[in-house]
Amino acid sequence: MTIQFERIGQALGARVTGIDLAQPLTPADHQALHQGLLEHQVLFFRDQLLTPAQQRNAAALFGDLHIHPIYPKIAEQPEILVLDTDLNDLRDNALWHSDVSFIQSPPLGSLLSARHVPPHGGDTLWASCSAAYDALSAPIRGLLDGLTAVHDLALSFPLERFGNTPDALEKWNAARAANPPVIHPVIRVHPETGRKGLFVSEAFTTRINELGPGESTALLQMLFKQIARPEFSVRWQWRQGDLAFWDNRLTQHYACDDYRPQRRIMHRATILGDRPFGSGAASA
Repeated sequence: MTIQFERIGQALGARVTGIDLAQPLTPADHQALHQGLLEHQVLFFRDQLLTPAQQRNAAALFGDLHIHPIYPKIAEQPEILVLDTDLNDLRDNALWHSDVSFIQSPPLGSLLSARHVPPHGGDTLWASCSAAYDALSAPIRGLLDGLTAVHDLALSFPLERFGNTPDALEKWNAARAANPPVIHPVIRVHPETGRKGLFVSEAFTTRINELGPGESTALLQMLFKQIARPEFSVRWQWRQGDLAFWDNRLTQHYACDDYRPQRRIMHRATILGDRPFGSGAASA
C-alpha cells in the first residue's frame, strides 16, 4: 500500500489512506506520516480500531509518552488515557485547548481513537494556531512577540470538580504538587517548521505576565476568539475505529458536547514534546 493524503480543510487537515496502523510502521511509513503531520497539522484515519497496546506502540514511534495525572488510564497500558462520559467529567474538553500545556515540555502530539461514538453529535474540531497567527495584523503580531503567559492545570481541573471525594482529593493534590503553573511564550515557534502560532488557550492559560489584569484579560479574550474563527478550523465526524493524529504544538481542538445522555468513549496516547520557545527576547 502507498500512503496518500487527501486535504479536507484549507487551513489544516488531511485524510490518510494506504496504511494499517495495527501493523508495525516501516521507516518509510514513519517518515511519510511525520512529513504529513508537519504539512497538514492533523491527520485522520478511518477503520483503525487499534488495541490499546497497538495504539501505544504506534504513538511511541514518535516520542516518549505522557501519563496523565488525573484522567483514568488503561491498567495494562497506563500511557493510554480513557475519555469516557460515563466515567469522566469532560466539561473541560468543550472549549478550545491544546493538550497538557500545563507542563514545561508540552506534548508534540496525540493519537485519539474512537472506541464508542454516539449515534449523532460528538464531533471534534481542530484549529490551526499558525493560520490564526498569520491572519493577525502586523502591529498585533509585533505586540505579541516576547510576551509570556501562565498555564495552570487547575483552570480545567478545578478542586471543586476533581477533588470532591477523599480519593479524588488525594489524586488532585498529587497532580497539583507535581504540576505547578508554568510559563510559556504567547507566540510559539514550531521547532521543525519554524512557523509561528498562538500558544494560549481557554483551558489552561490564566494571564499574560507582562500586562496588568485588565489588559491581560482583554488580549487573551481577543486571541481566544481569533483561534476559534471557523475559517481556521476543520471538523471531523467520528465513526467507531477512526483515529486522529495531530500536531499539538500549533493546533487546538474542541470536542462538541452535544450528545448527552448518549455515551462517548475515546482513548488517547499523548506524545511528549519539547519546551516551547518564541522569537521575542522575553520568551527564552
